[in-house]
Amino acid sequence: MDKTIPMTPVASSNIAAVGYQNGTLAVQFTNGRLYHYSDVPPEVYAEMLAASSVGKYFASNVRGKYPAEQQGRQQ
Repeated sequence: MDKTIPMTPVASSNIAAVGYQNGTLAVQFTNGRLYHYSDVPPEVYAEMLAASSVGKYFASNVRGKYPAEQQGRQQ
């Protein structure tokens, strides 16, 4: 199964880009690590994109709340 999710760059000191597809939220950190979070409702992705601080939204609403799987490093 192809796990490639289109990514949108974001303005954040910790997060480089985010993407969403079929309940999976993809988060690429500025250190190059890419994680997929499963069972994420679409409104969480929309709220994350609209947040004044993407990093703070992620820390409060995603990290530790959804199953995560590291996908590796992106260049």
